[in-house]
Amino acid sequence: MKWITRKNIKVDRVACPWLIRRFIDPDAKFLFVEEDQLLGTAVAEEAIPFDAPKIPEVKLNHRGNRCSFEAIVDDYHLNVPGLARLALIVRAADVKGQEEVAAEGLGLRAIAEGFAAMQLTDEERLARGFPVYDALYEYARRSEA
Repeated sequence: MKWITRKNIKVDRVACPWLIRRFIDPDAKFLFVEEDQLLGTAVAEEAIPFDAPKIPEVKLNHRGNRCSFEAIVDDYHLNVPGLARLALIVRAADVKGQEEVAAEGLGLRAIAEGFAAMQLTDEERLARGFPVYDALYEYARRSEA
C-alpha cells in the first residue's frame, strides 16, 4: 500500500507513517511531494493521501483541534492501549494552541525541529523518528496501565 503526504515532514507526518507501519500496514511505502502535487500524484500512484490541512479533499487530515494521527486512529479503529495517550502527545507537539493536552508534546516538537534543522531527508527523518515514537508509545502504554 502507498501513502502520500507533503514533503519536509515534522511531527504529524512522521507520527502517521509510524502508526501506519506499526498497526495498519508493515510494508507501507511513503511518498513525499510538494503540496500542490499531492492530489495528482496520489491518483497517479494510487496512494492514500494524509496530513494536508489546506486540502479539504484529503480525508485523513486535521479535524478541528485534532491532528491527522488522531484521524487515522479513529478511522482505522485502533483501540490499542497507549495510542490514545500517544495521540495527545502528537497533538500537543503538532497543533499550535494544543500544547496543554500533553506536557511531553513540547519535547517531541523540539526533536522534530532538530531533525528539520539537521536538513535530513524525509526518509532519514522517518528512520530516526520511528525509534522515538517506539519509545513514546511504550511510555504512553505503560502510563495508561
